Amino acid sequence: MTPATYVYDKGRTDVSNPREVDSLIRDRRREPGSNRRWFALRAIGSGLLLATGAIHLDLYLTGDRTIPTIGWLFLLQIITAFGLGAVVLVLTSRLIAAAGGGFAIATLGGYLLSLRISLFGFREVRTTAGIVAGVIEVATFAALAAFVLHSVEPRQLNGLAHDSVSHRLQKAMPAGRWVATAFTAIVAVLLGVSLAATGPAPTTAKSKTALLHTTTIHGVSVLTNSGGYALYWFAPDSPTKSTCYGTCAVYWPPVTGSPVAGSGVTGKLGTITRTRGATQATYDGHPLYTYIGDSAPGQATGNDINLNGGYWYEMAASGRVP
Repeated sequence: MTPATYVYDKGRTDVSNPREVDSLIRDRRREPGSNRRWFALRAIGSGLLLATGAIHLDLYLTGDRTIPTIGWLFLLQIITAFGLGAVVLVLTSRLIAAAGGGFAIATLGGYLLSLRISLFGFREVRTTAGIVAGVIEVATFAALAAFVLHSVEPRQLNGLAHDSVSHRLQKAMPAGRWVATAFTAIVAVLLGVSLAATGPAPTTAKSKTALLHTTTIHGVSVLTNSGGYALYWFAPDSPTKSTCYGTCAVYWPPVTGSPVAGSGVTGKLGTITRTRGATQATYDGHPLYTYIGDSAPGQATGNDINLNGGYWYEMAASGRVP
């Protein structure tokens, strides 16, 4: 019995010979239209990886590098994003492209976790940079998944021997594409729901008065609000003016209302007027804030970090500053 053959424009191919099958597949990969589609998908995925790396680099340089643990994770994310972006563009490896897509989803997962709960004690809030990065990461996965699951064999190769590994993989491609499409849609919905949902519980409440207390955190007596959350001051502020507005005020909610001294509060109390007329409490000439990253009373995760344009410090009950 003669071996099964497949008629191709280069002649007759013996499908029982793995070398001839591989040669046929390589010829298909060299077809101009196929190569252009492949390169477009790789280029898009590579560009998106570089874009998310650039966004995180900007966040890292503008203050996130000072956040404990998160700073190192940001640096690792930046290096990996740029590295994978370059390698995906240069090499045609599906495995590397899959790694790039998985990395994008892992990065997005970290963002969603920090947005809804916290990540290593850091609580994220909705920002333009975060939203853009999230959308880019979803698009990165979609582009690279399309590349990984793109057919490499001509449709006629469905008649190849069923024990061929490439044939079995080819048969699984349609199901893989459906799974990738569904997964992309689910991730996009999760991102949208997380961004649309209300933010983390506020660490300070709007009131006509702000009752201040003291507590000891890491051996230091610090000022707290009535809920026990540590209070902070911002180095760029002055005794008469707050410089924390917009996104900054989301991360660092101002303590509003006229301050009232509780037990252990001995410093000078005062107020300033914010741009929209709200009254903000001050202590020894420092406008006061809470930090969204403190998920419970008795924490001071915002102490001595450079974020949103300057350094932040816990407000010592003694009024002493670094």
